[in-house]
Order: sequence, then C-alpha cells, then structure tokens
Amino acid sequence: MSLLQFYSPPLPHYINSGLMNYSQGFRHVNRHNIEVFDLLVVREGCLYVGEEDRTYEVRAGEALILRPDCHHYGTADCREEGSHYWLHFQTPGPWCSASCHAEAPRERDTTEESGHSSLYNARTFSFRLSQYMTLLQPARMEELLAQLELLKVNAHLDAIRFKQQMLFQEVLMQLSASVHRERPASQSTACAEQAASFLRAHYREEITTGMLGDCLNFHPVYIARCMNREYGCSPMEYLLRYRIEQSKLLLMQTSFPIARIAEEVGFNQAPYFSSSFMKLEGISPRQYRQRFS
Repeated sequence: MSLLQFYSPPLPHYINSGLMNYSQGFRHVNRHNIEVFDLLVVREGCLYVGEEDRTYEVRAGEALILRPDCHHYGTADCREEGSHYWLHFQTPGPWCSASCHAEAPRERDTTEESGHSSLYNARTFSFRLSQYMTLLQPARMEELLAQLELLKVNAHLDAIRFKQQMLFQEVLMQLSASVHRERPASQSTACAEQAASFLRAHYREEITTGMLGDCLNFHPVYIARCMNREYGCSPMEYLLRYRIEQSKLLLMQTSFPIARIAEEVGFNQAPYFSSSFMKLEGISPRQYRQRFS
C-alpha cells in the first residue's frame, strides 16, 4: 500500500469539508489534478474509486486520501445507499509518495549547527499517512468530522477557522495512528528510540555503554548499530551532543559559572566540558555566552 509522507513544519492545513449522502447508482466524479488532497471517510455503504491505475473499494470505517496531482474517477456505481465525509486539505511544505516497505528518512535529533539559531529554529519532522486505511477509531473520526461540519456556518470568523485547524490536527493524528498500527516500528528502530529516550532522560548522570545495554536488555554493540542507522551517531556521541545542547540553554538563560553548567549537564570535569563544547561549536562556552550579553 502506498503512503504519503509529509515533512513539517509547516503542517498540512484544513481547507473545507462536508457530508455527502447518496443513493444506489451514485458514482464518484471523474476529475484531474484537483490541486488539493481529498480525504474520503465512508460512514455507510461502499465507494468504488480509482486513482490512476489503482482501484479501491472503500467501506464503512475506512478512509482514502486522493492525491492533488492525479486522475480520480469512479470505477463502479454504488450498489446501495451510503454516505461519506470528504475533507480537502493542502500543505505548503514538501511531501512525497513512499512505499510501505521503505524506511522513512529520519532527521537527526541533535544538531551539528553552531550558534544561536540552532536552538530556536523549528526542527522538522516527518509523518506518514496511508492512502487507503482502516480507521483505528472510526467513531472518534466521525465525531471530529461532524464537528467540522457544524462549524462551517461560522467559518468566516477567525476564532472558528482556528478551531477548524485544531480539529484537523486531531484528524491527522487519527490517520497517522492507523499507519502505526498497520506498520509497527522495526526492532532496530524501537531499540534506537528507546536508547535515545533513556539518554535524554538520564543525561545528567554518568552513563556507560554497558549500563545502557543492561537497562535496555540489548547488547551494547547492537544498540550502537541501531543508533548509527537511525541517528547517524553512536550512543555516546548522541549523549555528548545532547549535553552540549542543554548547556547552551543554561549559558543563555542563567548566570551559573562554567564549572556548574558542566556539572549540571553531566560532565565530571569542566575542562573536558569546555574542550567538547569547543570541538562541536567552534567557540568556547564563555564566548558563546558573550554573544547574548
């Protein structure tokens, strides 16, 4: 099954939506390049829809996302009465079509950039939506779409438009949850994520690769291989970078001495902290602080 992968921010945004009831014999409209994503969520009956050379039978509790750059058409008349919600959305950010078997490229969780901007620039992330899926919580999805339908009459008001966007973000979360159920993370990805979470939670403490392996019940060599694959660095490199990022916040937000900041972020010796900071940032901790004084 094909997936749609979005890179955010910016997040996809809601445009409009509606509820369509139809009788036996209804056929989905034939159209080309509609320039928006079209989410179809079936409440009753079955929709017979094609996109390019792919065909779908979308039943109650299922959803289909039609791409903005493709040919869509009905493949058969509906055999019974039915109804479905439709929702148009778009994104100004990049997106692509991906195979369900391909690993999503992961942006590094720590930055190698130096300077003030690396702390405050928005860090991008990606998420995937199946084009065709069985909804994890169809009742909750219908509730969200029904709320959007009720808000349409006041959609000229800024406060209502803002509420529509918030509801749409939950729609995206519901759709994304269906992907995770159908395609759980591999053991390698799960291991790397657990290791990263552990390092971030315990970065102030003294951590060794052996300790990490004991806590996660994985061999340290396997953990290192998984983290290199997912984050492009070893566990200890990840820990060092995260400690330096936390120290940069303290350098800007407190007047703590350098030695105390080193201790606060898990360095036993201030000189080692300063040399590590210099290696990653190109300037000393004191020079970094002076940028903002």
